[in-house]
Amino acid sequence: MGPFGYSQAALRIFGDSLVPEDVSRLLGCEPTASERKGEQIVGPRTGTVRVARTGRWSLQAARAEPEGLSGQIDELLGRLTNDMRAWAKVSGTCRIDLFVGLFMDSGNNGLSVSPVHLLALGERGIELGLDVYDHSE
Repeated sequence: MGPFGYSQAALRIFGDSLVPEDVSRLLGCEPTASERKGEQIVGPRTGTVRVARTGRWSLQAARAEPEGLSGQIDELLGRLTNDMRAWAKVSGTCRIDLFVGLFMDSGNNGLSVSPVHLLALGERGIELGLDVYDHSE
């Protein structure tokens, strides 16, 4: 079992009452992308207008090739506060996840997440979501 071909990771925070500027202030970092519930969002390629169903604050890690989830977790958390009170405020009103896309380059790839990284995510109330994409698609 070898590593995945590459990985993409983003820390995402969702909530109906989410105010992106407040999350940025609490966590000590500007987002890669954000929106408020009810905000009209214009698609950059299509120009199609949609209305945000909920608030969102997200921070994208650099793509890792081959897969480098541990480094991506370190990158993201390294940009954000270690103040657990701030994380508790955010997680008290919002859903937080680390969304990870894992892209296979063969028929059998795998990864492990260290206890140190699992603890760091858990302490901050961050759910880990893994999407695996087959190499043949």
